[in-house]
Amino acid sequence: MYRAYEILIKFYLFYKIKNMDKDNIKKLLGKKIKELRIKRGFTQEQLSEKIGIGERNLSKIECGYNFITAETLSNLLTALNVKAKDLFDFDYYKKETDIKNEIINAIENDEVDIKTMYKFYIAIK
Repeated sequence: MYRAYEILIKFYLFYKIKNMDKDNIKKLLGKKIKELRIKRGFTQEQLSEKIGIGERNLSKIECGYNFITAETLSNLLTALNVKAKDLFDFDYYKKETDIKNEIINAIENDEVDIKTMYKFYIAIK
């Protein structure tokens, strides 16, 4: 039961990300990369060397001007020692109860496609 609930939350978060504009996603991802880089004690120069891109390119990614390639993503995950879900978790400050309430409110206010959510839930149940 808990697994289905956890996947439903992931679906909802993916749905929110999918419906964001691409510039907002780039900015949020860049902010998260910068936050993790600093938390791990890397300078831009050190991290860019570890992931095989130029320091200027890393700066553009962190500022939200450029998006990462699949290869850079893979290298970032390794260098920062995180999972992809952690990198794209833009609601990471929220408590689980807050996420539950947000999902319930989104359903009650018709902000999500409830039929798609239900099909997804039945598939994972």
